[in-house]
Amino acid sequence: MAEQATRRRRGGGRSGAAARRGAAVIEQMPFAPPINRDRPIEPLSEEGVAAIHDGAMRILEEIGIAFYNPEAIQILREAGCTVEGDTVRMGRDFVMEMVGKAPSQFTLTPRNPERRLTVGGNTMLFGNVSSPPNYWDMEIGRKVPGTREKCADLLKLTQYFNCIHFAGGYPVEPVDLHASVRHLDVLYDKLTLTDKVMHAYSLGKERVEDVMEMVRIAGGLTEEEFQATPRMYTNINSTSPLKHDFPMIDGCLRMVRRGQAVVVTPFTLAGAMAPVTMAGAVAQSLAEALCAIALFQYVRPGCPCAIGTFTSNVDMKSGAPAFGTPEYMRATQMTGQMARFYGLPMRSSGVCAANVPDGQAMWETSNSLWAAVQSGTHMVYHAAGWLEGGLIASPEKFIMDCEVLQQIQRYMQPEIWATGPDEVAVEAIGSVGNAGHFFGIQHTQDRYTTAFYQPFLSDWRNYEGWEAAGSVWTPERAHLLFKRIIESFEAPPMDAAIRDELGDFVARRKAEGGAPTDF
Repeated sequence: MAEQATRRRRGGGRSGAAARRGAAVIEQMPFAPPINRDRPIEPLSEEGVAAIHDGAMRILEEIGIAFYNPEAIQILREAGCTVEGDTVRMGRDFVMEMVGKAPSQFTLTPRNPERRLTVGGNTMLFGNVSSPPNYWDMEIGRKVPGTREKCADLLKLTQYFNCIHFAGGYPVEPVDLHASVRHLDVLYDKLTLTDKVMHAYSLGKERVEDVMEMVRIAGGLTEEEFQATPRMYTNINSTSPLKHDFPMIDGCLRMVRRGQAVVVTPFTLAGAMAPVTMAGAVAQSLAEALCAIALFQYVRPGCPCAIGTFTSNVDMKSGAPAFGTPEYMRATQMTGQMARFYGLPMRSSGVCAANVPDGQAMWETSNSLWAAVQSGTHMVYHAAGWLEGGLIASPEKFIMDCEVLQQIQRYMQPEIWATGPDEVAVEAIGSVGNAGHFFGIQHTQDRYTTAFYQPFLSDWRNYEGWEAAGSVWTPERAHLLFKRIIESFEAPPMDAAIRDELGDFVARRKAEGGAPTDF
């Protein structure tokens, strides 16, 4: 509880985890969030930045945002904003003053401090798929509702893969658990099966407060230690167009008052929930995000906040969401440019509209992920495992995505474009001349194990070799890896007393009824 006075220690960490695994299922790159060394792509001219900023400010000044949260309404009224019913209008000077208080960079420290993350700067962070209600794998062969077991399996992948840096929301919604206690069971699983940065859903005070308390317990922290630095985060979506609901704003207010981080991500689908033009959709998205960040900075100046983008387009033939499109990529780049204008860290996503882990799934997700690179994104949600516009989580897709994430991580390593004498390699070229090859020379032999990216999933054999090995397609290889990883998985260490305290907390809150529901 909050009055706990001493920190309890727990062993382990990266070195312990590596030792436990022994013969690894795959050889993967270490846990090391990549540093984005590229200049961001900035589609907007200075005039374009000014035009979109002015559009966002005019939305806030002239049209206003509905806040369906009485506390937020009262706070904003006290701050001098114009309030008419649920609609709040705020001047650009107020918005920019408040947004200016937000840090451009902050840290998140989970129960394993070796997994501490920097949000901002040039660091890129990848998170697991979050919140689909359904699950698909090759063994089942059809879309089925999520369960606690399937959720736990995806959490094991989240922990296993070093290219996944934070554990977002439920990787699949375990609908076999009643909504009143679901957060308790899943967070217990997350905190015991992983030691990475945690997320809390802002869906009612009980869920937010319970998760904060469980994260505090898992870290062996006093309340003062918990509040001293961000240990976790929440992500909220505005209800586009131009609305913020009660529970999400309430959850964020509770989080920032205890020093934890908030990501505000409007879900603006151009042509449906936002204008059909990408500039209009981005301007609306910025307005919806900035007004909430201004609120949180007024309540607790300097609290860690990030701005998110989920701006894409709909299929104008069917109305279905589309992801990984050219419009999605440009909107992400535009929002990244605007996030730098406001001095805020940014979140985007690795998303697709495909229904199974096929070619469409991978080209749309790769478009989304490379848009994140190009935009200077800091937190990439749904980076592994997302299908059907967020309605399906798939372990095969998770593993296929991790291959792409590792390639991005390798792409960011500066030794690839180093230009020292050994890299320019004039002597090596001279030793071969025009009559030989480079396979056997010492320059190659000294570097052959580390010179190039080595995939764990891609098959680089020729057709005959692939055919002789069984003609196994990529999703099938991913499925086999999934089974082997789950079979060999070992949870990260946790002090037995802390585990017991977590279990006791879950049992007590269940006995008290958990979070209220209407069913």
